[in-house]
Amino acid sequence: MEWMLMPLKRYADFNGRSRRKEYWMFLLGYIVVYVVLGLLTGGFGTDPNVVGSMLLLIFSLGLLIPSLAVGVRRLHDLDKSGWFLLIGIIPIIGSLILLYFFVQDGTPGPNKYGPNPKGPDNEALQDAFS
Repeated sequence: MEWMLMPLKRYADFNGRSRRKEYWMFLLGYIVVYVVLGLLTGGFGTDPNVVGSMLLLIFSLGLLIPSLAVGVRRLHDLDKSGWFLLIGIIPIIGSLILLYFFVQDGTPGPNKYGPNPKGPDNEALQDAFS
């Protein structure tokens, strides 16, 4: 559960690196809450509820910045610029390229974006966000 909430604690932090686990657990939590909220409010379907649709929109907009931030930090873990996130604008191909990036293991050791989030030299940072 802490891995799902870590990007919310680092709400607009576009610096540093994020592990695969942090990214994918945040995405899983996002999807689960979105689906549950949509089912409870009737925001899905052929005749969606206006209130349910508005709640889904507010939820999505509220998590837009943390989603972008964790995506940028995930790319930083691969020693890539956060601007690579714009590849997702390209239909289908861009999403597949980002999926390929996001499933890769991060750069071992420190890189220009910071220390390895898996490494023992970064335990203090992990403790600060847990």
